[in-house]
Amino acid sequence: MIEVHGLTRTYGGFTAVDDVTFTAQAGRVTGFLGPNGAGKSTTMRVMVGLTPATRGKVTIGGHEYRDIPNPGRHVGVLLDASAQHAGRTGREILTLGAKTMGLPSSRVDEMLALVSLSDDEAKRRLRNYSLGMKQRLGIAHALLGDPEVLILDEPANGLDPAGIRWMRTLLKGYADRGGAVLLSSHLLNEVELIADEMILIGRGKIVAQGDKKSLLAMDSTVSTLVVAEDNAALARAAQAAGHQVTEAGEGIRVDAAPADVSRLSIEHGLVLTDLRSGAAGLEDLFLELTADTQRETVPAPATGASA
Repeated sequence: MIEVHGLTRTYGGFTAVDDVTFTAQAGRVTGFLGPNGAGKSTTMRVMVGLTPATRGKVTIGGHEYRDIPNPGRHVGVLLDASAQHAGRTGREILTLGAKTMGLPSSRVDEMLALVSLSDDEAKRRLRNYSLGMKQRLGIAHALLGDPEVLILDEPANGLDPAGIRWMRTLLKGYADRGGAVLLSSHLLNEVELIADEMILIGRGKIVAQGDKKSLLAMDSTVSTLVVAEDNAALARAAQAAGHQVTEAGEGIRVDAAPADVSRLSIEHGLVLTDLRSGAAGLEDLFLELTADTQRETVPAPATGASA
């Protein structure tokens, strides 16, 4: 288990992490989400002793990282997949890690097989690895000591769709066996598929945290996106029932719950071909809560332009 209490890290007059508190539980995948520059990587660097905290404390299994004997046997870390000697082969990198941790050489072969790096790939030097191969090697190194905790910063970078699915299955299985996984990313849709709990951070502050259901409950908007064989008839029926209706793509948006729209269609004998919640999803919530940290903004349409 990872416990973060009032963590703050400042650089001169800039506060990179501002009074952050959260817990990553054993047996769960915790997604640590935020835009680039939100403070995710700094928080993780403090966790593993690479950056000192200005204030606050992080413990892993009740201990600060620096106090854990042979930490690789307890905490698996992947912060930068390229942070290894570029002239060493993948096998050499894992072999050195195994010797440092006091592990048998057979563990290296187990990890190479786990992350699907072939013998030929294991003999290549790191400088000749693709980013995706570096990520696989980095995950192998993190898992080398069979740790109880994994701390992974953007592990999906460089992986193709099959690789991302492989990683998702691997980490979910690890958590199901009782491990604690802290997974940082700016890719909400990807983390949403694996995380049991999500922590949203922006400008160094936590703006929301909880499981998917509790986060979605923060949005009180009730609406339904629906397509009927006769959209006009459904719109009239909804308006007659007191609901606001607007056009939406091939169908309409009704300011009512999906169950209410379904009942309405049955009452009026209308056939629906699509029915779904129109409430904001996690991506919309994420963008709303971190709006002041986003670099990109949608430009307003030009007005008064002449041909």
